[in-house]
Amino acid sequence: MARKHVALTPLSLMLLTGGSLTANAQSAWENPPTPPPQHEKQNPAVEKNLKVFDTLDFDVFSNQKWNRLKESHAADIVVTWPDGHETKGIEKHIEDLKALFVFAPDIKIKTHPIRFGSGTWTAVTGVMTGTFTKPMPTLDGKSVAPTGKRFALGMVTLGHWKGGTMDHEWLIWDNQDFMNQIGLGK
Repeated sequence: MARKHVALTPLSLMLLTGGSLTANAQSAWENPPTPPPQHEKQNPAVEKNLKVFDTLDFDVFSNQKWNRLKESHAADIVVTWPDGHETKGIEKHIEDLKALFVFAPDIKIKTHPIRFGSGTWTAVTGVMTGTFTKPMPTLDGKSVAPTGKRFALGMVTLGHWKGGTMDHEWLIWDNQDFMNQIGLGK
């Protein structure tokens, strides 16, 4: 069977080609056969950062409240994406986050199965769900037609905190798993 090659936007390409987590079926991300243990109480400073992060994913990101991103992200935030490329500044990060909703407007993060931290660091797992229902823009000005397929993508976010906001955020997920789930993989 011949494979179709398309030129994707940088963010779409990053979603489809990077990543480092082991691929799993979408149902396993949402309903793991062996759930993680209960969250452990962290020291007060770490717990405060984790609560800010919960609000970030569950409310700010999931409901696209971009004017509130400054509650968790420094103005000069550095974001390292799954393919290793970095962006700088909250405005660029907001632009990139908005791009996710172009082809999957129902994206949500509703759970952090594992969350902990130490000192100025937090580590959080999440499950990002959505449906590929809108065209995905490509670099050549064309688009990839939506497949209507739902995805549930396991992800990890590592955050370094300074002065109450993250100054560096590392986003980690398996882009091959994502591509397979939305029907663009093998």
